[in-house]
Amino acid sequence: MKKIKSGDEVVVICGKDKGRRGRVEQVLANGKLVVEGINVAKKSQRPNPQSGVAGGVVEKTMPIQASNVMLWNAQAEKGDRVAIRIEGEGDSARKVRIFKSTQTPVDA
Repeated sequence: MKKIKSGDEVVVICGKDKGRRGRVEQVLANGKLVVEGINVAKKSQRPNPQSGVAGGVVEKTMPIQASNVMLWNAQAEKGDRVAIRIEGEGDSARKVRIFKSTQTPVDA
């Protein structure tokens, strides 16, 4: 189970976008995240008349390393570390993500 999933709200803890918050759009297999509005780069794009793409400078959201973000804890109003706890026993056991500071479930 991953500690950060698609749809989670995260805060950047280092880099040029430090302190900014955004929602995770995609979790990549190499340990990177695509977060909306974070790590935006300008890219020159050539026109392609066959697919109807106009040329020019386009802003593109680039991946950011997962270690550079923290999950946003709305109760504490700050970034928080995440732990995985196993609740239940036997066949009914399931993994739950919890915040380290408040010991509350992330998905609740």
